[in-house]
Amino acid sequence: MKRLFRMNKLRFFGACESLYGQKVFAAFLRTLFREDWVVYAKQPFGGPEHVLHYLARYTHRVAISNHRLLDVADSHVTFRWKDYAHRNKLRAMTLTNEEFLRRFLLHVLPTEFPHIRYFGFLANRRGGLLLPLCRKLLPVALPPLFTASRPAGHACPRCQCPMRVMERLTAAQLLQQTSGPVATLDTS
Repeated sequence: MKRLFRMNKLRFFGACESLYGQKVFAAFLRTLFREDWVVYAKQPFGGPEHVLHYLARYTHRVAISNHRLLDVADSHVTFRWKDYAHRNKLRAMTLTNEEFLRRFLLHVLPTEFPHIRYFGFLANRRGGLLLPLCRKLLPVALPPLFTASRPAGHACPRCQCPMRVMERLTAAQLLQQTSGPVATLDTS
């Protein structure tokens, strides 16, 4: 922050406008260093895999897509969101334009940050080698072979609960199953 301030790259608006002066900004930073900052971090509810899926929603696409916008007016924006706490129920939220933009910009990476999907263990070229290594280094038990994955957007049409993939079939397996004898049902 000090470097950005010296380079005149920090902007202050609203209640923070008074921080524009060099002495005031230095005094503000001194108050931050006097505090004992304690980060409270607890284990994620769904484990490391859940965290990875959660972060992937933000790192691999835009914060909000156009199809979720329901109404855009001069004073407000209404959009659809998924309430994960209540069985993925779709709800609508209306925010002022300022609040909507503030929340949207929280999801925009600074220019110095790379888009992570192309780097490290998430890169396509290295994923097959590094993902098993990450799993090995994480202090958690490996999931069973046939774990039920929960792809986003696949809900049961009847109860709206997430559907689970039990088995993935190749095209050859599907063709083999459909070309076999046809089962008949005698309803007499």
